[in-house]
Amino acid sequence: MISRIDLRGTALPEGGALRDLLPRAEFDVEAALETVRPICQDVRHRGSAAVIEWGEKLDGVRLDSIRVPVGAITGALESLDPDVRAALEESVRRARLVHREQRRTTHTTQVVPGGTVTEKWVPVERVGLYVPGGRSVYPSSVVMNVVPAQEAGVEGIAVASPPQKEFGGLPHPTILAACALLGVDEVYAAGGAQAVAMFAYGTEDCLPVNLVTGPGNIYVAAAKRLLKGRIGIDAEAGPTEIAILADASADPVHVAADLISQAEHDPMAAAVLVTDSEELAAATEAELKPQVAATKHITDRIEPALAGRQSAIVLVSSIDDGLKVVDAYAAEHLEIQTENAAAVADRVRNAGAIFVGPWSPVSLGDYCAGSNHVLPTGGCACHSSGLSVQSFLRGIHIVDYTRDALAEVTHHVVTLAEAEDLPAHGAALKARFGWKVPQA
Repeated sequence: MISRIDLRGTALPEGGALRDLLPRAEFDVEAALETVRPICQDVRHRGSAAVIEWGEKLDGVRLDSIRVPVGAITGALESLDPDVRAALEESVRRARLVHREQRRTTHTTQVVPGGTVTEKWVPVERVGLYVPGGRSVYPSSVVMNVVPAQEAGVEGIAVASPPQKEFGGLPHPTILAACALLGVDEVYAAGGAQAVAMFAYGTEDCLPVNLVTGPGNIYVAAAKRLLKGRIGIDAEAGPTEIAILADASADPVHVAADLISQAEHDPMAAAVLVTDSEELAAATEAELKPQVAATKHITDRIEPALAGRQSAIVLVSSIDDGLKVVDAYAAEHLEIQTENAAAVADRVRNAGAIFVGPWSPVSLGDYCAGSNHVLPTGGCACHSSGLSVQSFLRGIHIVDYTRDALAEVTHHVVTLAEAEDLPAHGAALKARFGWKVPQA
């Protein structure tokens, strides 16, 4: 059901050589660019009509309008199962607690007497938040995108999610209900590359945005890459992944359950166990079979995900070597199920989010830990962070110098300008002092 990679007995290679030994899903965004390019160009030139036609072609739904009526949004909340509403409200409450603490404050540094640099943080003006709607329904992704944007102070928030044939061409009602719960009434029934292009270029129904965030399929990722620069993006999200670093103290029942929990997302989902315990590896393999048999989405998602090249049990000689492996892998979600788990977690350098000990499973973070579940995938956690309030903020430096403060540093500016063969830069200061360089 799941393969093994044995890295015991030899010194682990460094850097890219180690990464190349580890399992990873094939996710060729570059190849998908040629598929999404004509879609994006069509939306650019024909606006909402193109979004509607591509929705009909790709989602099998013909719409009269891409904008979801406000009544449908509020109605979805009114008819929402009370237990689901209570769970979403708790998810929102906890997410706000965490994300509110991420706010940045204006700070002024006095560089010299009379010379200050202030950094102020300004939210982007308008954002487009993408919520997937393919194999599963993700009202939790509404929470994870909207809450940090709101806490950052973004004024214009628009949500797009694919139209669903069984709901009359509207996004799934639970997604609409989550939007209503968060006070978002600008929602579009649009999915895939056409939704990203709608946000980037704008249409007669949807004003263009400054930033697009949220996970999606390979075509959403490709559209983000294609349109990056015209819009800001959070990341090119790929298939979900979980890595678990565990020793003999871990419970194989927990480990198997957590691997399966991510495998049920998608047949390309990655489930990786890194362990120095042959006994845990064997026990986890044995535990996978009955747990998979007892769940849902077996043949279409879980079994192909666990059997795919992106999933494996990786055997290492020690937890120290295991740390090298998980840092090279740079997982979206990393669980630490070892003795002294907090101390081990503190040594991790690369991960989207770290889940410490047996009582902090990834599923908690997906919904109600308070953390954000929009995280870097495909090894990007070695250079990128998950979605946060800071994703929606821009730092702006404000430079304020007096005449005396400028005079004191003018000779340095002129010297550096001439060293770079940019004399006009220096002249811009000389002009202020009668074309003479003040004495230091």
